[in-house]
Amino acid sequence: MTHRAMLRRAAVTAISVVALAAACTARPSTAGTGRAAAGSAGAAAAVAAAGETVRTDAGLVRGARSGPYRIFRGIPYAGAPKGRHRWAPPRPVTPWKGIRDATKPGPLCPQVPSQYAPISSTEEDCLVLNVTTPPATDRRRHLPVLVWIHGDGSVGGGSLFDGRRLAGQGLVVVTLNYRLGVFGGLALPGLDGAGTFGLQDQRAALTWVRKNVRAFGGDPGNVTVAGVSFGASAIAAHLTSPASKGLFHRAVMASGEAVMDMPAGAMGPDVPGYPWYVWRSGREAEAITTEMISPLGCRHRDPRRTLACLRALPVKKILEVPHIMNAFQFFGYGNATLPELPPDALRAGRFHTVPMLSGATRDEHRVIVGMLYDAVGKPFTEADYGRALRTAFGEEAAPRVRAEYPVSAFGSPALAWSAVITDRMWARGTHAQHQALARHVPVYAYEFADRDAPMFLPLPGAFDFGAFHSGDIPYLFEDPVAEPLFTPAQRRLSATMTGYWAAFARTGAPRGAGLPAWRAYRPERAGPPYTQSLAPQRIGPVDYFREHNLGFWSRMP
Repeated sequence: MTHRAMLRRAAVTAISVVALAAACTARPSTAGTGRAAAGSAGAAAAVAAAGETVRTDAGLVRGARSGPYRIFRGIPYAGAPKGRHRWAPPRPVTPWKGIRDATKPGPLCPQVPSQYAPISSTEEDCLVLNVTTPPATDRRRHLPVLVWIHGDGSVGGGSLFDGRRLAGQGLVVVTLNYRLGVFGGLALPGLDGAGTFGLQDQRAALTWVRKNVRAFGGDPGNVTVAGVSFGASAIAAHLTSPASKGLFHRAVMASGEAVMDMPAGAMGPDVPGYPWYVWRSGREAEAITTEMISPLGCRHRDPRRTLACLRALPVKKILEVPHIMNAFQFFGYGNATLPELPPDALRAGRFHTVPMLSGATRDEHRVIVGMLYDAVGKPFTEADYGRALRTAFGEEAAPRVRAEYPVSAFGSPALAWSAVITDRMWARGTHAQHQALARHVPVYAYEFADRDAPMFLPLPGAFDFGAFHSGDIPYLFEDPVAEPLFTPAQRRLSATMTGYWAAFARTGAPRGAGLPAWRAYRPERAGPPYTQSLAPQRIGPVDYFREHNLGFWSRMP
């Protein structure tokens, strides 16, 4: 993929809608401070003045009560990555004296606002995490821990996710910040950690959890790492990263892109195809870096001089370069953190063998098409559909795809194109991911299928988003925009989903009293491997391969 195409891809779409949801879960940061509002307005209103004090390895922190829950916000897990520590591996926190206030969220990592996520920050001292503990239980019994890695990679933060609903299921919930965009993915020749600084931050947070979560009532020997979209892809990276071994014991990947490619035009009419959605070789990452830093006046033949120049620049000046955050929505491989291309490692079984809960939404790509076209007043026409098919599949194959996905079967060209890319890119990638993982570890596969899931993005036009990408996340984390729109049936689905996730975190299997049966995904058995459909009207098996027409796509070149 050319750099120009990379920029185009980044500019026209937010790959993880979770990041866009930040517009609905937090107020804009205070000008110049980079501080976000406290998670959700409901959580902020509920936090009582009285708090509790816990000792971490760096010092005492005082959290606050929110009803029966204890919430600790803005706890540093690594030192500030600024100055000579910008684009360097995370370093230990400097211990503090006295009691540190942990009742307010810490700063978000540097990021720029978008049309749908009007949050921003220029604060580099941002490597903090948040801990939510459940209602009081026997303090002698340590509880399972769920560590949440948010998606997108260019915007967002841990404080934007309210963990009380999952904590209410008996989990200690940890959400975290990590370096985003250029600050997490910059790559220069000879730079230690190039292309992986965000991943290394996440690993530092997991190390903090292992050292400190017992003080919050959590079990460091029972940690589940979970994430959506870019966050789920990060989990695939940790599965294959030697340095992440032993830091988690189960994993949840929601709408992950670990084994997913990208057909030409899928993310916009000018975006060419690419063999991997989120993985970039060292050479590719360096080429993107070279192009993106050009406006900053720091290019030198000696990479050390380039790095020194970049480290001396104010964050604000770096963020002024158009698309410099979105262009780094990838993970670099071929280095100490990720020695091998993760899809190759997953297929060969060269990864940390932990139980997996993994799935996608039924209509993944509708939100992308809606955001590019119909939902913003730019109807996707029959002619657009024809051009898109030719771009993605070529003049010879396009008629075959159109015959398989006629507009008449979907109601509009936009919905037909959404179905094509949902099946060809997302579902095929999800199926390949499950096939690779299930040969080596227990996998519990799911499909979120609520086609009436509340749309939380402020889009001006009407569009049928269906069970869209990241539409399942408000069913797991409390959301002040989506939750008031839930029907009674959707509230029951939310309770079932959090029950499944909590059971998996406890035991490695999503099974428990009152939960519908959910069998493991076994590709070697006769018949379709088991995938659990999650919808208000029905929870039960679905033939994912057939539903997404993967037999047809397996015959396509």
